[in-house]
Amino acid sequence: MDPVELRLRRDLIDTCRSFGPERLSQGTSGNASVRWRDGLLITPSAMAYRVMTPADIVWIGFDGSRAGARPSSEWRFHQRILRDRPDTQAVVHVHSPSATALACLRIPIPAFHYMVAVAGGDSIRCAPYELFGTERLADAVIEALRDRTAALLANHGQVALGADLDAALRLAVEVETLAEQYLLARSIGEPALLDAAQMAEVADRFVHYRAGTLD
Repeated sequence: MDPVELRLRRDLIDTCRSFGPERLSQGTSGNASVRWRDGLLITPSAMAYRVMTPADIVWIGFDGSRAGARPSSEWRFHQRILRDRPDTQAVVHVHSPSATALACLRIPIPAFHYMVAVAGGDSIRCAPYELFGTERLADAVIEALRDRTAALLANHGQVALGADLDAALRLAVEVETLAEQYLLARSIGEPALLDAAQMAEVADRFVHYRAGTLD
């Protein structure tokens, strides 16, 4: 096996094994993928992460070809994201408690905190409910992620994108943290929201922060 591919397969397993300690998903729920050649590597379906090996990881081509066992039931939206968004290299999907609670209420995360901008805009949208593992869900996810890098999935969970698996995982943790903070704030009252101009300032500052040019 190509050594780079082997490393990516191992990174996928390590990413998914961190779901429990990071309070992102339990059991076999959740999945992850990473771009590889003309397709993606993705975790298999219904397999405990503790017993998963690099050989269990499935490759799916953007043309629909496949090598390996049965992929995650959510392979369709992973494939669509990585096929249609060249800026994205990795996808993490989890059922984290607070993000899922909001998703079950079908409530997006608005600009109650400036860190909402970490997902690429002034809100984290909630995709409408569709049956898991379907093309309809993939359509809904793609729309919710338009000009964003994270979204909630109604009555389901959340999805986060990144330049690599670590970045996607960190964003999923941030989305869960924001969801928890938003739920806490709403339990006390209605949070004050930042306006579009304030969030645009945050987005501009993030650009300089990431480039190391922030004063």
